[in-house]
Amino acid sequence: MSPTRLARKLSARLVLGAILAMLFVPGLTSAGQADLAAVRAATARFHDLDKAIAAGYELGYVNGAGVRIITGCIQHPTAGAMGYHYFNKALIDDLEIDVLTPEGLVYSPDQDGKLRLVAVEYVVPGLLSNPSGVGVAPTIFGQQMVILVPAVGFYTLHAWIWSDNPAGMLASWSPKVSCT
Repeated sequence: MSPTRLARKLSARLVLGAILAMLFVPGLTSAGQADLAAVRAATARFHDLDKAIAAGYELGYVNGAGVRIITGCIQHPTAGAMGYHYFNKALIDDLEIDVLTPEGLVYSPDQDGKLRLVAVEYVVPGLLSNPSGVGVAPTIFGQQMVILVPAVGFYTLHAWIWSDNPAGMLASWSPKVSCT
């Protein structure tokens, strides 16, 4: 085999290995891994923000008082950022989690300022935000959802299925995401 052909073959294997590593989440069962692959397939069309909007996702969330909240890019002073959240209010308000239909889509600006899909977010109101809300943290992908902002009272879980996140596939923040 020629050195050039060998180099191409090794390069292709390295790229494939990197892709598989990004798709594999340590600690998840094979069923959880399959769920993540199914979520990627179900949300791939939302790389086109117009398709997300047509499907009922909108920037931010309108709370019970009629106030639109979470409309800016969400960032943390040391942990990185999440990005811009596009929520489907009907999916949040139904108080259920469907792995293939995430309540939120998270976008981050690229170098040209264009928003690109980086994660999905599962959201269910807790008792603090809705008297009919969920009293026990739901579990998805084997991970218990958390209330990040007690004053808001929503259980959430991010899945960084469209962006490499050194903090972890299911971490709340990504050091690789920026709001600028």
